[in-house]
Amino acid sequence: MAAIGPLVESIRQDVGLSFTQVSLLTALPVIAMGLGCFVSASITKRIGFNGVVTLALVAIATSDALHWFNLGVIGLLATALGAGIGIALIQAVLPAFIKQAAGEKTPLLMGFYIAAIMGGAALSSAISPMVSHHLGWASALAVWGILAVLGVVVWGMRTRVLPVPRQPQGVQVGFSDLARLPRFWSLAIFFGLGTAGYTCVLAWIPPTFTNLGWTETHAGLALSWLTAIQVIAGLVFPALAQRMGDRRPVLTLVLLLAVGGFVLLGTAPAAMAWLATALLGLGIGGLFPLSLIITMDHADEPALAGQLAACVQGIGYLIASASPAIAGLLKDLMGGFEQAWLSLGVIFVGLVGMCLRFDKSQATQHLRICLG
Repeated sequence: MAAIGPLVESIRQDVGLSFTQVSLLTALPVIAMGLGCFVSASITKRIGFNGVVTLALVAIATSDALHWFNLGVIGLLATALGAGIGIALIQAVLPAFIKQAAGEKTPLLMGFYIAAIMGGAALSSAISPMVSHHLGWASALAVWGILAVLGVVVWGMRTRVLPVPRQPQGVQVGFSDLARLPRFWSLAIFFGLGTAGYTCVLAWIPPTFTNLGWTETHAGLALSWLTAIQVIAGLVFPALAQRMGDRRPVLTLVLLLAVGGFVLLGTAPAAMAWLATALLGLGIGGLFPLSLIITMDHADEPALAGQLAACVQGIGYLIASASPAIAGLLKDLMGGFEQAWLSLGVIFVGLVGMCLRFDKSQATQHLRICLG
């Protein structure tokens, strides 16, 4: 997903896509990620936790490898969906295992988990333009399947360093049970709107700067700079939230940092490029793991926490999937991305108000009472 942004111009010139159509290459995986979260539980019951992770890695590797066959527009969309499904299955099952294995240290371990995701994005956005320069954009997308294959190998060796994952036991609830809870929808909308900022950053930061005359490599480095800072934020802010107990002050801080980045990117993208991307890296890098942490705060039992996190991600990713397409449409209509960045700044101001409701001391009690 992070490789698409720096290669937008090459893909558009070769395949002949509008910015709205290119946005589907980011939107479709996010849609698949949302839908996949809802079916992960039933798949896990059939093939087990280990089988789900292996299947997901194979789906990602296969989808990436198909780029080498240069299947055109249909192939691009199909591979986007396949990768999204693989990502969805992994992200739906790992949080429950993390809470099961880490206990009170869950926020810290979630920080490492999200930092690894963002580190992969930084690596991808930096290297993809270089590979594209020598081998073409299709190879620049396909090469990441190699890492997924290595992931399968490493996952097969996991028992040397990890406890054997087991199917979490405890309270079992379905989406229909959670859907009647106002707090569930607050968490899902909060996660979705926050992730909308992340998906737009992945999709449109490089095109924002290539639109200003930057080279693809230079624009890709801007995204790498942003995602590298996200890695640091993903480690620091969850650890800080764990020490403080109350997540709300840290949540407010990261949201305000993101607001500053969006405003600078919308008003002075050329002059403030590096400061704007640094602020966005800090804000979004901290927000993504904290959004999952405050969700899992609502359940002590790993099984219930995993089910809640999966459903929150499912709804959240479906909400977030619209943001790249809306930003691409604004670019086609208005010639720039400034309006999209300013709109996200306004949305994140609204998230500040929402986060004040997420009191950790009352979270588990609130959910337990609602579920009876």
